[in-house]
Order: sequence, then C-alpha cells, then structure tokens
Amino acid sequence: MDEEYDVIVLGTGLKECILSGLLSVDGLKVLHMDRNDYYGGESTSLYLVQLWKRFRGSDKPPAHLGSSRDYNVDMIPKFIMANGALVRVLIHTDVTKYLHFKSVDGSYVYNKGKVHKVPATDMEALKSPLMGLFEKRRASKFIKFVQDYDEKNPETHEGLDLTRVTTRELIVKYGLGDNTVDFIGHALALHRDDYYLDEPALDTVKRMKLYAESLARFAGGSPYIYPLYGLGELPQAFARLSAVYGGTYMLNKPECKVEFDEEGKVIGVTSEGETAKCKKVVCDPSYLPNKVRKVGKVARAIAIMSHPIPNTNNSHSVQVILPQKQLDRKSDMYLFCCSYSHNVAPKGKFIAFVSIEAETDQPEIELKPGIDLLGPADEIFFETYDRYEPVNEPSLDNCFVSTSYDATTHFESTVLDVLNMYTMITGKVMIRVFQSLIFVHFEFVRDNLYSLFTDTSFPLLLLQFWCSDDDLQ
Repeated sequence: MDEEYDVIVLGTGLKECILSGLLSVDGLKVLHMDRNDYYGGESTSLYLVQLWKRFRGSDKPPAHLGSSRDYNVDMIPKFIMANGALVRVLIHTDVTKYLHFKSVDGSYVYNKGKVHKVPATDMEALKSPLMGLFEKRRASKFIKFVQDYDEKNPETHEGLDLTRVTTRELIVKYGLGDNTVDFIGHALALHRDDYYLDEPALDTVKRMKLYAESLARFAGGSPYIYPLYGLGELPQAFARLSAVYGGTYMLNKPECKVEFDEEGKVIGVTSEGETAKCKKVVCDPSYLPNKVRKVGKVARAIAIMSHPIPNTNNSHSVQVILPQKQLDRKSDMYLFCCSYSHNVAPKGKFIAFVSIEAETDQPEIELKPGIDLLGPADEIFFETYDRYEPVNEPSLDNCFVSTSYDATTHFESTVLDVLNMYTMITGKVMIRVFQSLIFVHFEFVRDNLYSLFTDTSFPLLLLQFWCSDDDLQ
C-alpha cells in the first residue's frame, strides 16, 4: 500500500479482471483490490452452502441435493460466443492455458408457445418448423445473402449499401414475416429489443455472420462454449495472468475509498488507514456510487433441477431466447441451463436461470413464462439487482467505471464494454486480424490511417480492423 501504481483496479468482477490482465500484459504497474475475500465480485460462482447462505440465510442446504462443493452456481450466467470478442481476448492473453471449455449443446428460440431450435443456415431454415413453406424459401434466401455477404466484395451486396439501408428495409426486400424477423433479430443477431430495425443493416448482418461462424467453429449444437466449473474460473484466470506480469492482488480490503486532489483527479485509494497512490482507477459501480446512474433492473430466477429443460432435445447445456413480442414485453427474456456435463453440479443435476430486464415492480410475475418452460424444480431462488452506467468524464478525473451486467446470457455486450474501457485507459484500439487480436495506439491509427489503405508494404491483413471507437471511424 505504500507504493505508487499506474492503475488501481477495485473489484474482481470479470470486467475488472480482464482489464487488470490486459493492463499488466501492457507493462503497467497494477494493484488490484477487493472488499470481498473471494474473486469474482458480482460475477462469482457459489457453492451450494454459499448459495443457501445468500438466499436463505442458512448454511445447511438439504442433503438430497448432494455435496456442496459439487456445485458452481453462476451469479451472472452467460455463455461465450465461440468466435466472439471474449475468445479473441482469451487467445491474445494466453489465458486459455488456465481454463478448459466445452461446447454448449443447443440454442433455441420461443415462438407461439413452443421452443424451437434456432435455424442458423439456409439449409436449417428450409427444415425449420418455425415457418411455412413459402416463408422458408424467403428466409433461406435471406440467410444465404448474409452468409455470402463480404464488405470488400461489391458483387455480394446485391446493389445494397448496408451502411445506409436499415434492417427494416432489408427485411422488406426479402418479404420476411414478423415471426421470422423475431427469431432472426433476437435469436441470431442477438438484439435485445427492436430498435435495431431502424438502424443500418450492416450491424445485424455482422451479428448473424458471427453466429454462423461461431456455430461452425467447433461443429457443436450451438455457437456457444462454456468453461468447466463455471464462470467463476474466468476472473481467477485473468487474475493469474495479471500476477504473472507483476500485478499485485489484495482481497478482503474493507472500505476502499478513492482519493482525489483539488482538481478532482484521482490520486490514490485508502483502505485500513493506508493509501496506495495511483494515476488511474478502474472499478465497478459499487466503488464510486456518485459517478454512476441507475439505468434499469435485472430480475433472475435460479432453479436446481433433476432434468434438462423440456423440448430441448435433452440438452445438458442450452440457451433459449424468448423474443419480446412473443411475451408482449419491451425486451427479451433469456433461459440458460448448464449441468454436471460442465462440472457445475453433481451427476443428474441441472442448474437453470431465467433472466429479464425488469419492467414492473413484480419481477416474479414477469419471470413466470420462462419458469413455466423449466418443468418441476427441486429448489428455486429469486433475485434482482440494479444496473448502473458511468456518468463521469474519465479524461477529467481518471476514473474508469464499468457498466453493470445486463440480462443477456452471452458475453458480447460485456466484452465490448471492456474493450471500450481499455481504449479509454490506454489510448490503444483493438484490431482484428483473422482469429487473433493486436493492440495499437489510437494516435498511430489516426495519423497513419491513409497509409494503412494505400501503402502495400504495410501488412494487408491490418485492413480488416475492428473497432467501435467513434473517433477512429
């Protein structure tokens, strides 16, 4: 605590641990602190005894559920897109050597009261019971267009500029019905609401291509993978990475108070009467409540079951998306199920979650349509938590606050938040080169953008860069 650091990270949630690892790899001197005596923060995984203590106020779960240590129950349940941003970060940082993954069995969508497998290819669309005969042909043509679309090849564009054409206009061109649009937009492109319909179609097409690429990567029944022993392994893996590169970890540090100078810039963090000096602070919203605002509430049901979710082909791990229109809601509902096949429960036991963005003050009633799809449960728990987003200006106070986890059961929005924060902290942007990532300074890209596209001596692979930074665009 008597040293000076480049960055102090507060909280060991997944976002904070990824950033701690990335910053340590970059050679920054990092101190990582947490008020809790365990890793993971809000995204931790709990043993059965810990689960009972949190929700029932007792440390004695019923004996028929098996050994407490056989359970790893995620508090923020999410699957990982097999070809998505988080996998690229895992590969870039070599964190994969600390983890073992297994593909997820199935990806399903709720339509007209029934659960159906998500058709991700043109051939699957032709076989899907989600659509009638003529609609299948139209959907197949649309998905084929998406599969063949290449930003660099105008011959695949069919005369459409997807940066100007909205998703709604693209859908009209192919004559797709409302039910088809529902599963394409919410179960393939993974949009959380219908605002995407009036935005440029390129984003939706890229999302659908990512889904198909992820599905093909491991040739599994879904585009998702999931770590053995639960998501609590991820923060610990990035913590190990940070430690390897010189990061310092301190758990069980109470009352971590961020200190500021007269100009309002961070100068350190005080705990137990000692102050560690720093240039920047990274934290979750709970550490700087005066620099965030509430933007919503997540409601979740957690069920321990002795069977898989019905009508999912006996899948031991599965995601089911219930699009908003199917439930007359403003946002989607998500079902997540994992089991002993991923070492998160004893043999024969399944752990299922139903998650929503709460829209009323009666979340248990809102969750009922999803709970009804689970079948009988051995035990069920309910929880809600508020979602926050930062309102401060990091360039003025050097405080970088993450957003709260949303209700989605995949990691894409989570990792985008991490990478945006990484760019703000370091001035570097992420560039995608096939299956890997490199990080370059924003100023370099800005000053050399013209040469990137004209100088043939520059590696042509860098032309395929990926960045959400508005200034860079």
